[in-house]
Amino acid sequence: MTRTRARRAIVAAAAPVLLALWSATPAAAHGAPTDPVSRVMACSPEGGSATRSAACRAAVAANGTPFTAWDNLRIANVNGRDRRIVPDGELCSGGLPEYRGLDLARTDWPSTRLNPGATLTMRYVSTIPHTGTFRLYLTEPGYDPTRPLTWSDLPERPFAEVRDPALTDGAYRIRATLPADRTGRHVLYTVWQNSSTPDTYYSCSDVEFPAKENSPTPVERRRTTPSPADATPVASTADSGPSAPMFAGGAAAVLVLTGGAALAVRLRRR
Repeated sequence: MTRTRARRAIVAAAAPVLLALWSATPAAAHGAPTDPVSRVMACSPEGGSATRSAACRAAVAANGTPFTAWDNLRIANVNGRDRRIVPDGELCSGGLPEYRGLDLARTDWPSTRLNPGATLTMRYVSTIPHTGTFRLYLTEPGYDPTRPLTWSDLPERPFAEVRDPALTDGAYRIRATLPADRTGRHVLYTVWQNSSTPDTYYSCSDVEFPAKENSPTPVERRRTTPSPADATPVASTADSGPSAPMFAGGAAAVLVLTGGAALAVRLRRR
């Protein structure tokens, strides 16, 4: 047998084994949100100007290495047991040491402005597409960004859950209605549980909602709401609206009556 025939025989014999191994190995599903931008994307070499932010520089320093594999923050065989597998304070890194810089508690992470109650269209880039379910959580009202993110900062149920969205131009578009009661800085936490692989992906996107107009505190209300004594015509001013003419008319009547009484006294004395 020649060497060529020998090599062909070896390849032919090994092919079924290699094919079986390839079929048993889960395909790598990769991805991360780019809008609202996730921390891992913002701080990656592809994050543009966000990469140069103080938060990203601190994250890379804490990490020890740059976030080159921004699309690979995943854990295998979680099977929906996120709260048992991912430790408190390590939600943004998924508990993976190579992403630990993402867990820094800071108020200056690159963020995306959103409006409460509006429709969110998340753009989740997937470098290798797969089927699965996206679960979106938003930190509870009163969330403190100066403290490490924990599961207690998130509601038990996601505000949106989308299964197998279409992949368009290399990204999934996930539409959902945002909660209407958030103000200030929050974290949009995304869990992508694959169904075609055993992997689950985690990501933190920092978002900011406009602050509501400050409503008067009870003390301010007491200061601004006139008391019964203050509500008398004496406390009124000329620019106080409908009550001003009433006060003016009342004062004129008092003056007329006072003047008439004084005149009657003088006539009696004469």
